[in-house]
Amino acid sequence: MARRKLCLLVASEITVRAFLAGHLRALCEQHDVSVVVNTSNPAFLDDLGLKVRVIPLGIERNIAPLRDLAALFALIGLFRRERFDLLHSVTPKAGLLGMLAGFFARLPLRVHIFTGQVWATRSGFSRQLLKSMDRLLAACATHLLADSDSQRDFLIAEGVVPAGKVEVLAKGSISGVDVARFHPAAQVRKSVRSQLGIGAQDLVLLFLGRLNRDKGVLDLAQAFIRLPEGSRLLFVGPDEAGMQAEIELISASHPGVQFVAYTDKPADYMAAADVFCLPSYREGFGSVILEAAACGIPAIGSRIYGITDAIEEGRSGLLFPPGDVDALAACMRCLADDDALRRRMGDDARNRAEHDFSSARVTQAWLEYYDALL
Repeated sequence: MARRKLCLLVASEITVRAFLAGHLRALCEQHDVSVVVNTSNPAFLDDLGLKVRVIPLGIERNIAPLRDLAALFALIGLFRRERFDLLHSVTPKAGLLGMLAGFFARLPLRVHIFTGQVWATRSGFSRQLLKSMDRLLAACATHLLADSDSQRDFLIAEGVVPAGKVEVLAKGSISGVDVARFHPAAQVRKSVRSQLGIGAQDLVLLFLGRLNRDKGVLDLAQAFIRLPEGSRLLFVGPDEAGMQAEIELISASHPGVQFVAYTDKPADYMAAADVFCLPSYREGFGSVILEAAACGIPAIGSRIYGITDAIEEGRSGLLFPPGDVDALAACMRCLADDDALRRRMGDDARNRAEHDFSSARVTQAWLEYYDALL
């Protein structure tokens, strides 16, 4: 196949590095790939050895009408000059601006992947406004993807996308899990626990991600304080909205809560944990659950679209109604009290991650999808 000009449009460097690096590495072997991203460092991918062209362009994460309009016109001009054969956008703001600009520039193939809806937890005017933006995005795209079956069904049921226009690649997930990076590691487990002052026999429940209300971290703290001493709850990730202070207030009666503000080695903390917890109110897929699964630990997650694809209930983990602290606490007690159940679920979770969600499998699905379109 002749080399084509591909453009991936993303709002942040983190998204590219965390979810797209493997796809980009494979795509640039066959095509000329450009990444349009909000960055001040066009060389930010050099350390990964990726042979892609980085085009900096200011795309704000939040709504900023004047800057958004400037970004839209800049994208239209870029697309008219470059005449990409295929445009693929990731994240909501990049998707809206990219699909609009691609439509006005008449790019032939305009693909967007939905990875979660901000409006899913909103109400009133805010929900309707953000939902209408997703509808506009979908109308301007020629092809649509969702990163999970349940998210695709949600988008169709909400009238955002027509049933025949949205697909899920492979078993879902935007990037899959690198099973060479995420795996059980006894020595790492011992080292991390020693650094944190956690005993070898202590039960460790882990939350890893951004600390904000939509992730359900306050529910997690309220459920955890019902467990006996000797249990640990470890929060790893940036505090976006003063959540640590609220969590500390909730858990003042329980000495087992700890925080790590940042890590570039999430696999180490997963290897050190016994149970992964994601009591989120909205997710696209919950890829972090797959990473934990590859490390051989079961997960507890809220029964919402995205997470229901990442956790096979009763086999790789447990689900509970979102916001139900009593049910969350019951799930935590269930796994805390049964070592054999945790081990069995952890084994099943790892087998499922390796078989259905390896990064190699997801990347291959992307390549085949692109080949079919082109």
